[in-house]
Amino acid sequence: MEDKFIHSFRYRNLWYSILSAILALLTVLFFLGIVHFISYTLLSNQEYRQALETATSDYKNQTSNSSNNSVSDAIYQNSLNLKYAPDVNTKNSQSNGELDPVVYLVALFIGFASFITYFMIFTKKMSSYLKEISKGIDELAIGNFDVRIPLRNDDEFTRIAQNLNRMAVEIKAIMEEERNTESKKNELITNVAHDLRTPLTSIIGYLDLVSKKDLPAEIKDKYIGIAYNKSIRLEKLIEDLFSYTKFEFGEVKFYKKEVDIVKMLYQLLDEFYPSFTEYGLEYSFDVTVPSAVVSADGDYLARAFANLIGNAIKYGADGKNINLRLEVKDTEVIVTITNYGEVIPKKDITHIFEKFYRVEYSRNEEHGGTGLGLAIARNIFEMHGGQVTARSGLDGTVFEVILPIGQ
Repeated sequence: MEDKFIHSFRYRNLWYSILSAILALLTVLFFLGIVHFISYTLLSNQEYRQALETATSDYKNQTSNSSNNSVSDAIYQNSLNLKYAPDVNTKNSQSNGELDPVVYLVALFIGFASFITYFMIFTKKMSSYLKEISKGIDELAIGNFDVRIPLRNDDEFTRIAQNLNRMAVEIKAIMEEERNTESKKNELITNVAHDLRTPLTSIIGYLDLVSKKDLPAEIKDKYIGIAYNKSIRLEKLIEDLFSYTKFEFGEVKFYKKEVDIVKMLYQLLDEFYPSFTEYGLEYSFDVTVPSAVVSADGDYLARAFANLIGNAIKYGADGKNINLRLEVKDTEVIVTITNYGEVIPKKDITHIFEKFYRVEYSRNEEHGGTGLGLAIARNIFEMHGGQVTARSGLDGTVFEVILPIGQ
């Protein structure tokens, strides 16, 4: 507390004021001393001349009026007059040699001016720093949030500069976040419009062909089947979009209970068996423990793992194998899902969990992804206190899920 006060603006101002007052007083005393010395010197010279003139005049009178006295007596008497006259006059000068009141008024003015001058000299650095702070505030006022005010001392002004710098950083971050949000919102609208329009256009086109043209039953059935598949895809997109929106706005409620992830994954693999067969894939599941129980909402957790397995099937068909592995380390369950399809570029791997983000080669009708499955899976895992990461290389594309046990 004491150290903070010593470095405070008030303490330094108090010290500068005292020091300026002392120096101003010394300046006034020096001025009065000079004036007094000059006055005393001039007065003494004037009195000496007057005494000399008086002695000379007396000598002349004595020589003219006292002819019986010898010249030597007159000279001796004159010397005595010269010797003792200044002492008498000096006493008179000391009694009457006080300085004029105007001099004291001038001294008072000099003292006041000196105090201000010294104080301004001592606070020049502080005033300069205030100008820097003021300039920084002006820059912030016009929207330049890249400006940074230098930190000079450990006082109130420095803390003001620190707060202004922190405010500039935070405002800039908020503005960038708002720009990103606006950009993502526009991107979301664009992607939703595109992904809704594509299947809907196909559905309308095929149904129009069926309704307006006389087509063989075989062709009609084919077109109706295509329209039906497009409708299913459109329904899946709308469902995923609705689910993602609920996660984004925190409208999802979890009903947690004990869930055995080992058993859950076996069930999911059985459900995906037709998809493995359709894509010509083999799968394996390596488990190091008989069971791994976590506290979770079983339906949502199953959906998250289903999204990862479905993603591995769609984009790993070229590798012919899908490998799952589950192990328990300390208080965590670690699940990895590996496919051996096309390697995901580094520029894409860090974005694949973002909504509507799809790797360039996956943007085709064959895969039919909505770009929301991985984003939904990440939200579910994170809301269960876990995390999901991805890496891709020549040894495969691996999605790793970590979930805490007992939460």
